[in-house]
Amino acid sequence: MNYEQAIHFILDTYTSGEISDRSVMDRLLLELGNPHRDMKYVHIAGTNGKGSCSAMISSILCHAGYRTGLYTSPYINRFNERIQINGTQIPDNDLARITTRVSEACSRIIGRGFRRPTIFEIITAVCFCWFKEQNCDICVLEVGLGGRLDATNSIETSEVSVIMNIGYDHMERLGSTLELIAAEKAAIIKENGDVVCYRQSEGVESVFKKYAAQRNARIWWADGNKASVCEQSADGSVFHFEGRRGLKISLLGNYQIRNAVVALKIADALNHKGWEIGEEAIRSGLLQARWPGRMEVLSRNPLVILDGAHNPQGVSALCESIETLFPGEKVIFVVGVLADKDYSDEIKTAERLAEEFITLTPPNVRALTARALAEEIENHSHVPVTACNDISEALGTALVRAGISGKIVIFGSLYHQGPVRTFFGKDSY
Repeated sequence: MNYEQAIHFILDTYTSGEISDRSVMDRLLLELGNPHRDMKYVHIAGTNGKGSCSAMISSILCHAGYRTGLYTSPYINRFNERIQINGTQIPDNDLARITTRVSEACSRIIGRGFRRPTIFEIITAVCFCWFKEQNCDICVLEVGLGGRLDATNSIETSEVSVIMNIGYDHMERLGSTLELIAAEKAAIIKENGDVVCYRQSEGVESVFKKYAAQRNARIWWADGNKASVCEQSADGSVFHFEGRRGLKISLLGNYQIRNAVVALKIADALNHKGWEIGEEAIRSGLLQARWPGRMEVLSRNPLVILDGAHNPQGVSALCESIETLFPGEKVIFVVGVLADKDYSDEIKTAERLAEEFITLTPPNVRALTARALAEEIENHSHVPVTACNDISEALGTALVRAGISGKIVIFGSLYHQGPVRTFFGKDSY
């Protein structure tokens, strides 16, 4: 198949219902020669911050001279963004060739009575095959959903497992309490391994400790509260952490400092295991890490910021960052959400900073319409709201309202990020 056929095959794949185990993924990988074995991994789970932390540690590893694979989701502008080596996306011809191989393996296992692999299982298999043939020194894997049953958890060992912030998301699949959700994530901890854990509530941390003890794993605690912030602006942040002074990141937001602390702890854990990651690689890697769609500045006049916050915890972190960068100011929020998200709490969190809400409909079958979201806001808030027919209208309306000196913040879903970035001429990753 060619590139277009490969993308159609991947995106046309859908399996409904619950996945009760990883037997199909394991069988698919066996059919492909187990490409995931004999490779080194940093495996990252969590509700918020997985992608940003993945970008940071992969950048650090690249600057340390390691050939580094990076597997993330979802993509923003182009599918190939999801699978990269040293910042270069998988080429179209490689994606087509490997997807052909994976599709043939899918047909064989379906013929033996296995269910059809899901879209995420197929993409994960493609990533393993490409990283293997490209001889990566180490691969950074972002968990898709949860951890225990995730396709990425087919790996048997990891150099470091990582668990980021835990929040309420995908509760229908992961559980109704933070402790249940944490248990799903903690299942990525490997026997006799190392795990970096983001510091959080006592109940969640007790779950991490239990799983680590059962697997005889060493915990490295990453405490973002120990970071001493020196400077924050729309150009980035400068902070000190545990003896490292004047660390700089270009990614905006208070939460990115906390994500950077996790990346620093991952580097420390890797060095403890014999990897050679020098201070210059750490500093350059943090500074040059890029992660589009997370507090990304799309325009300066007016200031337009795009963020991927799509759950109450993420919106709370976004608002905290806005208050830090622009104390006492209000912003125009452009918002689009999925109907199965906790959007009422998201709006409630954001309204104290809102000059106005402008709603849009994300390009996804699960989207809540702009009109329905506007009605929700009208019923529960005194902040003015305007519903728009499409993304271009929403952004155009916001720009007119903001003028030159206003501030616009776009959030609510990852699915409208591609069209928003394209509107502002940011087609490239």
